[in-house]
Amino acid sequence: MLHFGHDGQQLAYDVYGDGPHTTVLMPALLLSQKMQVPLARSLAARGNRVVTFDPLGHGDSDRPRDMWRYGMPAFAKQTVALLDHLELEQAVVGGTSLGANITLEVASLAPERLRGMILEMPVLDNAIPACAAVFTPLLFALTFGEPVMRAIALGARAVPQRGLPFLVGMWLDCLAQAPGPSGAVLQGIIFGRTAPHRTERRTFTAPALVIGHPRDPVHPFSDADMLASELPQGRLIGADSIIELRLNPERLTGQIADFVDDCWAESAAAPARRRRAGTG
Repeated sequence: MLHFGHDGQQLAYDVYGDGPHTTVLMPALLLSQKMQVPLARSLAARGNRVVTFDPLGHGDSDRPRDMWRYGMPAFAKQTVALLDHLELEQAVVGGTSLGANITLEVASLAPERLRGMILEMPVLDNAIPACAAVFTPLLFALTFGEPVMRAIALGARAVPQRGLPFLVGMWLDCLAQAPGPSGAVLQGIIFGRTAPHRTERRTFTAPALVIGHPRDPVHPFSDADMLASELPQGRLIGADSIIELRLNPERLTGQIADFVDDCWAESAAAPARRRRAGTG
């Protein structure tokens, strides 16, 4: 695992492949970049360089207990700092749930750094009731039930992960994290801006692949459908289930890889189109 410094904190990332074009992938809330490793390896095998990234408070990045350090705008600044650290003028940036919303914040903060956006399970307007039902009890448990949650974390760390199914290991990693910082992450997100307003989202011109899941109230398909229609270059694909990309990824991985290729092909074609227009 690699690290770089930003705003006094150490942030973790890893690199897969060595292609000429870079895609950055971020995890869902309180999960680590490990959840994106299968997709990263698949894209790398197709000639892409892929960077998986843990925002502050996630995975192997630092986990301070100050809630004011967390929030979508702060995570977006960290992502841009990663691009600076890697000396990348542009990248395709994306992620799942939290990672999708961070990507939208990057589009607000530094749109010129985006070659494209991969937005799996965005959390927007229609998710508010389900998010309140899910995350309020979790925040209460992490904050006021910290001794119990700390015991659960110790138990999760004691479970050998070798040979475990991928999804089981992913959730064990989440449970193994110290509860105090996780509670601070939730507080910072709940009391901050979740995503850019829809009027601003309509101005994001980077190509966007939006992936929606059925039967998922925290990430309703209606949010994905709405976002794809708002984004000037948005396209929507539907997953068969919330776990398709983790357990049976071939179909979605192929479409994501094609989208990444399109993002770079379109950018390379633009100067040629301008040259042809000038000579015509």
